[in-house]
Amino acid sequence: MKLLRYGAVGLEKPAAIDLEGNIRCLSDVVDDIDGASIQRTSIERLKKLDLSKLPLVSNVVRIGPCVAGVGKFLCIGLNYSDHAKESGMAVPPEPVVFSKFVSAICGPNDDIVKPRGSTKLDWEVELGLVIGEQTSYVSESEAMASVAGFCVCNDISEREFQLERSGQWDLGKGCDTFGPIGPWLVTPDEIDDVMDLKMWLEVNGRRFQDGNSKTMIFSPAKIVSFLSQYMTLMPGDVISTGTPPGVGFGQNPQVYLDVGDSMTLGIQGLGLQTQRVIADY
Repeated sequence: MKLLRYGAVGLEKPAAIDLEGNIRCLSDVVDDIDGASIQRTSIERLKKLDLSKLPLVSNVVRIGPCVAGVGKFLCIGLNYSDHAKESGMAVPPEPVVFSKFVSAICGPNDDIVKPRGSTKLDWEVELGLVIGEQTSYVSESEAMASVAGFCVCNDISEREFQLERSGQWDLGKGCDTFGPIGPWLVTPDEIDDVMDLKMWLEVNGRRFQDGNSKTMIFSPAKIVSFLSQYMTLMPGDVISTGTPPGVGFGQNPQVYLDVGDSMTLGIQGLGLQTQRVIADY
């Protein structure tokens, strides 16, 4: 099942994609696509709906973040062996964890705001996990039962803020609009193998990232299990699992985003995002 949220910022409504690719409104069924509606029992109820009988929504509406009320937006750094190599950094012995502030979350096609003072604005196409069950101390073998679905995430990063100032990655990762998620939350039954998904990103029509989730160092199951040893994961939490090579920081010479640039990115089976960079006036 492909779940989404549509409408103006702050006024998004819940929806699903039917078999013909149309958007169907779920407002009469659930209040929102959030922690309550993506728990296992709720998802099973949604899957039994005849979507063709629900109100049709125009495909030209704004698509919002695919999940509302995110409590934690957790991220894993250097989780692709080929990306660690291009970054000149050693493969980590365990997942490298940082966070994005939830105020960074935006819709998949919303504008990206270049912060004041930004000189090294970068991109990262990433596989997002959305937690559907309260989870702590879960084993790796049982971890994926806690995942309600997957989504595309663009881990926008300001490399100077991240790497050349205080050394706190969060400052370069959590600025407003630095966390587009969506367009859809795709339930696991729609994905054959989460460890074999094509991932790509283009800037102004030039393809920079062209990778595959199979080069992940730590699998989604390992990441969920690892994080659950240190915190309780709650329904609606989002985990962004790292990026394949091709980021601007890894180019020679390095390439960074500027006002007016556009990005298009996608992951096999999870949909596309398109963003434009604008100034923070």
